[in-house]
Amino acid sequence: MEKKVQRNFLWIALLVLGTIWILARHNRTEPYTTVNGLIFGTVYKITYQYDGDLKAEIDDELKRFDGSLSPFNDTATITRINRNEDIVPDTFFTNVFNRSMEISKETDGAFDITVAPLANAWGFGFKKGAFPDSAMIDSLLEITGYTKVALSEEGKVMKQDARMMLSCSAVAKGYAVDVIAQFLAKKGIKNFMVDIGGEIVARGENPKKSSWRIGINKPVDDSLSINQELQTVLNVSDVGIATSGNYRNFYYKDGKKYAHTIDPRTGYPVQHNILSATVVAKDCMSADAYATAFMVMGLEEAERFANAHPDIDACFIYTDEKGELQIYYTKGMERFIE
Repeated sequence: MEKKVQRNFLWIALLVLGTIWILARHNRTEPYTTVNGLIFGTVYKITYQYDGDLKAEIDDELKRFDGSLSPFNDTATITRINRNEDIVPDTFFTNVFNRSMEISKETDGAFDITVAPLANAWGFGFKKGAFPDSAMIDSLLEITGYTKVALSEEGKVMKQDARMMLSCSAVAKGYAVDVIAQFLAKKGIKNFMVDIGGEIVARGENPKKSSWRIGINKPVDDSLSINQELQTVLNVSDVGIATSGNYRNFYYKDGKKYAHTIDPRTGYPVQHNILSATVVAKDCMSADAYATAFMVMGLEEAERFANAHPDIDACFIYTDEKGELQIYYTKGMERFIE
């Protein structure tokens, strides 16, 4: 009888100790880890709450992504499609293509992944071009336009003209951020921030147990990015953020400044007073595409579009008639302002 009592006591003690150990593990605060690297000609910084170094796996995922959507990668899916090879695209490409088509329709062509020949002609694409004349622009407009490409039932890209080329540079970086965010979420990680070249997804809370703080740079003619003065700071969580701007990527010819944003509808660089557009959306791919579209639209059209779409919020920095910097927030954007 006494031995039985001892055995029962031992089992109870083990059960209590086991319960204490489980609770201790459950309540243990996992550390935050930050990894850095280079991809797509820019830097990435990823901070996540997880007891382990995921850099190798993150780099592998980004390498797979680069093998699909980088126009500078000779064996990438998008490069092979631009060469008119008979291939069925991978999921990365298909996801970007389908979302791009949706946003192109929504923005009446202000966003368009077939703009590559025009961007190349103006010297802002993945191939260097000479300064184009109006006749060349007219000819290039014949082989651009999102309505001239589609996916077949087999999933292959169909072009109305074999000379058409696709470029996902205005959306791929944002989608890469989403891809890494999905990778982290599958690991069970709830608190993280993914930043690839300024395109961001923030989830949960930061190491200080508050919303993530994201700075928006003041737009200045600073091609070396030496001046990093902040225009404003956003407090965000569970969103994607992207910024597009004309203030660092441009050139002068005959005393005239040409911005890198090409209007796919006209074939010419935009001449708006809007300097940068920052968009907050549910995912970074959408934010990236809308930010590009807003730079094409110009301030008034972009304001109307953003206010008519409650699923996105935006911040526009522009110059007024006196050449002074001004800032416009959509109503929903104000809740993120510090």
